[in-house]
Amino acid sequence: MKISIVTISYNQAPFLARALNSVAEQDHPDIEYIVVDPGSTDGSREIIRQYADRIAVLIDEPDEGPADGLKKGFARVTGDVCGYINADDALLPGALARVAAEFAARPEVDVISGHGYVVDGTGRVLARRRSDRFHPWLYAYGGVMLMQQSSFFRRQAYERVGGFNTANRTCWDAELFVDMACAGSRFQVIDEYWSLFTLHEDSISGSGRLTEKYLADLRPLQARLLGHAPGPFEPACRLAARLAKWARDPAGLATRVHDHLLRPPRPDLPDLEPAGRQP
Repeated sequence: MKISIVTISYNQAPFLARALNSVAEQDHPDIEYIVVDPGSTDGSREIIRQYADRIAVLIDEPDEGPADGLKKGFARVTGDVCGYINADDALLPGALARVAAEFAARPEVDVISGHGYVVDGTGRVLARRRSDRFHPWLYAYGGVMLMQQSSFFRRQAYERVGGFNTANRTCWDAELFVDMACAGSRFQVIDEYWSLFTLHEDSISGSGRLTEKYLADLRPLQARLLGHAPGPFEPACRLAARLAKWARDPAGLATRVHDHLLRPPRPDLPDLEPAGRQP
């Protein structure tokens, strides 16, 4: 089973080698790696050149933002299963072999998500994030989270919905999942950790600079899932969705309480920094 991975890169040199290495060193035998860099000026291009022998396609033309870059990358994929990570994130060793095995064992499933670790800019684990079983109503009200870096989908499911909405600048991944769900895709969660998500001051999530735009972009997605715009009882619905989230996944609740009230675990994560490929 061929797996295609797309990485979008733009001025994330401090993290980029880790991301590239995390894909290049996977032990799955059939990986197609596509990297999109619309014009980094911080040394990222030089780092990418260090991995030229492991990258199937490099797209280095200007684009209109992350969703547009992803759409250009996915236009070139040929794998049976696809996924993507940003330049400041990483896959854990062995993740893609497990992804291939789970898709092979579940021919009826279109989207498979694992869990992941949230780390800071130094790689220190801040929290664990568990993907939830998909449910339209719960997703609309924040009761379902899919760890994007640990989520993979069949290429046919992606092509069936036309790919990413390039006009979406904040939650293009959420919109893709909504598109897939509305098109009848079937979702599955695997209780394993497959990736790292990096939270730092220059990231959208870490900076909070697009929070209002993000909330505005979510509104039409909610309406599609619900069949109507959220009404005056939205706060109560959000509370109910959150309670349902923890009732459906008690282990997730225990994980969240532990990480917030005590401290996140210090898992024996492998050293993902590359050796011998520094620019």
